[in-house]
Amino acid sequence: MSHLTSFHVNTPLLESLDLSKRAGTRVYMKMENAQPSGSYKIRGIGHLCQKMAGPGSRGVVCASGGNAGMATAYAARKLQTPATIIVPTSTPKLVIEKLRSQEATVRVVGKEFDEANAEARRVAHSEGLTFVPPFDHPLLWEGHASIMHEIKDSLACKPGAVVVAVGGGGLLCGVMEGLKQVGWDGVPVICMETEGAASLNAAIRAGKLVTLPEIRSEAKTLGAKTVCSQAFEFTKQAHVISEVVTDLEALQALEQFLDEERVLVELSCGAALAAIYSGTIQRLQAEGRLPRLLDPIVMVVCGGSGISMSWLQKLSDKLRG
Repeated sequence: MSHLTSFHVNTPLLESLDLSKRAGTRVYMKMENAQPSGSYKIRGIGHLCQKMAGPGSRGVVCASGGNAGMATAYAARKLQTPATIIVPTSTPKLVIEKLRSQEATVRVVGKEFDEANAEARRVAHSEGLTFVPPFDHPLLWEGHASIMHEIKDSLACKPGAVVVAVGGGGLLCGVMEGLKQVGWDGVPVICMETEGAASLNAAIRAGKLVTLPEIRSEAKTLGAKTVCSQAFEFTKQAHVISEVVTDLEALQALEQFLDEERVLVELSCGAALAAIYSGTIQRLQAEGRLPRLLDPIVMVVCGGSGISMSWLQKLSDKLRG
């Protein structure tokens, strides 16, 4: 992938003293909130759009709870092609406004992502648009893999573990491919989900892909009822660990992160941060599922556009009310 033409930026890898104190080992944060679209999604979606939505494209369409849509709209604007983003009714108004500011056409369809995605496929077919899948496509994973190449270039040593949030599983697939490409096979990967949106964890427990009956978590951008099959395949490797936290734990993590690192991220990103803030990693070490020495841990701070101070207050009221 040419770094000259890619739409993503090489984001900072910052050592966090506060997270390091909590974890008892060095913690580095890969600050994907600094991407031009607000999250890591631009890596894969930018790459896919460049490959599939060339000069002959009549436009792109993507279903999204927000972040894949933001990345698609950003890439489309750069490619000077129209973007249609289908969002479910659970999408915050502030995300819809941000999508429109990227010059995208926004349609609100369905209660959850799966319904919006079915509509996006229909629109792609009926209007002759390029369909942009939010997480389940090899070109997305190829784009997301760039994150590990950047981490390899910045870190002096192999990480003890990498922490990612999992919704549909696109980031996990990219991280796994990237680890292999840079020669870091076998590094433990901790996959974090929230209760009520944990389709990967449910698949692992069932030993097969499952579809959740509904999304009960407030972390709507993790709300894929079925994780992609490639992500599930990766979890069959012993060093991939799936953990679930509550929405409240994810909220407390994002609040502490805001206080300590002065960065505001989505609830979905809070799920990843909760691996340290809620003691998940420390418990896994005590159980012998992770080595005692994990120097260093890399936390992928995936970012997200669906958050503001007023939305944070609403979340807090809802989860603590």
